[in-house]
Amino acid sequence: MVAAGALTLAVAMGIGRFAFTPLMPLMMRDGLISAEGGAELAAANYLGYLMGALSAAPLARRPLRLVLASLAAIVAITAAAGLVDGAGWWLALRWAAGVASAWTMVGISTWALGELASRGHGRLAPLLFAGVGIGIVLIGGLAWVAHGAGARSLWLQLAGVAAVLSAGVAWLVRRDRGPAPALSTVQAPTDAPGSTAETSAALPQRAALLVICYGVTGFGYILPATFLPAMARALIDDPQRFGLAWPVFGGAALASMLLMLRGFGSTPPLRVWALCHLAIGLGTALPLLSRSGWALGCAALLVGGTFMVATMIGLQQARALAPLNPARLLGRMTAAFALGQIAGPLVVRLLTGVQWRGWGPVEISSTAATLLMLATAVWLWHQARPVSA
Repeated sequence: MVAAGALTLAVAMGIGRFAFTPLMPLMMRDGLISAEGGAELAAANYLGYLMGALSAAPLARRPLRLVLASLAAIVAITAAAGLVDGAGWWLALRWAAGVASAWTMVGISTWALGELASRGHGRLAPLLFAGVGIGIVLIGGLAWVAHGAGARSLWLQLAGVAAVLSAGVAWLVRRDRGPAPALSTVQAPTDAPGSTAETSAALPQRAALLVICYGVTGFGYILPATFLPAMARALIDDPQRFGLAWPVFGGAALASMLLMLRGFGSTPPLRVWALCHLAIGLGTALPLLSRSGWALGCAALLVGGTFMVATMIGLQQARALAPLNPARLLGRMTAAFALGQIAGPLVVRLLTGVQWRGWGPVEISSTAATLLMLATAVWLWHQARPVSA
């Protein structure tokens, strides 16, 4: 079940959500899109992710069926990206990929995290979310190795990879299929937020805190996640070199999940989340201070190595807060994350042509992201209580 969940996230996030990031500079190189068009396509994907999150709760009553259907959609959407031409088609496809990715994330968070909790294997959650890093490394590595084939060919190759991995998910699910646990059997840890240790009056406040901070996580990480390869291309116009930025980002995400298998020790999860925000804030600030290769590499490590930890903690805390029916809160969390992601490229697009002391739209937006990440890091640190993930 863990393997099936990890492969699902590799397809849904590594391909459905993030394949555009390493392919964007190649599409710009091939004359298929401009930098402004790339920001619009990214925003369309994030809008789709928001709409998918808002519509996922009723669909997640059958979470496994939702996951498998979403994977099939991602395969078809990715293949179509290599066949169609024109901004309108690409906007529609990036929007649809966002919807399918959000459905998959909510479905996996409802099904797989619930299964792990009911079986007493919650500590294995990092292996599940390691699938995101695996997908990013795999896709970024393919884009790096086969960059000479052109962006269109790479989209078709990615569709083939998505089809193979999705078939693997279906096979693993069929092999491991058993009666799904009733939601009422999934219990929150006794010292987790939302347990009997807290009064019911505290729950809305805690839920609001989670949703707001999860949305800021989405805004803070999305700028480097979207524009790091393009920044690297502006520095070094050689795909063999600027193409390494995304595999490094994904490798850091994968390594962070493997390290999380050891747990948080005595550190409350909300404080780990706060440290992640601090690291992401530093990662968005580094390219402002220097556009050198070392600065971009460190930014990829800082952001890539922490954004999935923050994602995992946020979803685990939401499940602990609403253990009997988590889909609604998980949908709100995912929607807030999507709103943050939409804000990133949208602000860049709105600031097109604006210059301030030599900084352009990406730099101004990154400054705002840095300040937000640092502010919420302080907030999370002081709001934290010693809870279990």
